[in-house]
Amino acid sequence: MSAQSILRDPGDPAGVALPPSPVIGLATTSSCAPRAWADREPAPVAGPWLIGDNDAVAADDDRTSTFRDARFTGADFTSATFRDCDLRQVKITDSWLVDVKVSGLVDNFVVNDVDVTAFVEGELDRRHPERVQLRAVHSAGDYRAMWGTIERLWPDTVARAGRLPEPALRLRVDDEWSFVETLRHLVFATDAWAGRMILDVPMPFHPVGLPHASYPPADAAALGIDLDARPSLAEVMEVRDNRMALVRGIVDGLTDADLERICARLPAPGYPEETRSVGRCLRVVMKEECEHRRYAVRDLAVLEADPHGGTARQDAAP
Repeated sequence: MSAQSILRDPGDPAGVALPPSPVIGLATTSSCAPRAWADREPAPVAGPWLIGDNDAVAADDDRTSTFRDARFTGADFTSATFRDCDLRQVKITDSWLVDVKVSGLVDNFVVNDVDVTAFVEGELDRRHPERVQLRAVHSAGDYRAMWGTIERLWPDTVARAGRLPEPALRLRVDDEWSFVETLRHLVFATDAWAGRMILDVPMPFHPVGLPHASYPPADAAALGIDLDARPSLAEVMEVRDNRMALVRGIVDGLTDADLERICARLPAPGYPEETRSVGRCLRVVMKEECEHRRYAVRDLAVLEADPHGGTARQDAAP
């Protein structure tokens, strides 16, 4: 259940910028002879470091812009992880892209001279038609109908998770959020975008909420959020049900005029000053619900095949 937040809030189709933080993080490997060029000497990286044993370098390359406009030739990135990185305008040529996974905000994505963006979006829409419905919301009635769809989708997903042993719900598949962490994040999203923004409650944050991964821990603590909390699924669901009901109350009383009302607050301290309407905030909440359910369904399939988590690891404080 993805914890990424690639420069912009993935829940906001208008592109709400997240609180500023240094952006590019890089995980490298210590194996430096590419399979195709195993008989060659390791090639240098553009910049101050040589390709070699990069374990020490990797620890220093989180949250850095060192690699902006860099060139890598003959470098071995086998099994590397790029998380929460700005990869706009990256060019990869004459390289081995085998068993590669990419997720995030994708646009103008060209593979071997073919733009595959529309194919990817179309396939996601086929698998998750609620995405199409969400893009079409305009009126207050549309928002009520969209929330009804979300309310119908989640119970089956939670029931599916409930058939797994409780420890499996704390396992991170591919280092993404566990199922429990995903629900905790949706609590935070509702508190920020519905409670604080739409309802104008100064401090609506529940301690079990979980902000996006790049939100500063000190700021989370100032909101009363306990990042080290390990609540059970039942404990999170009690809060989660309350937040779902809160949004239901908002959309039930919603009018078309309400959608244009400008919200006075920020979603949370540290977010940039921007004009955000009630409609925009509701779209954020609903996009978060749809996309994080998509991640949850994906990861539940892995856990169902391997409930003891041979390929996953226990969740931990972000």
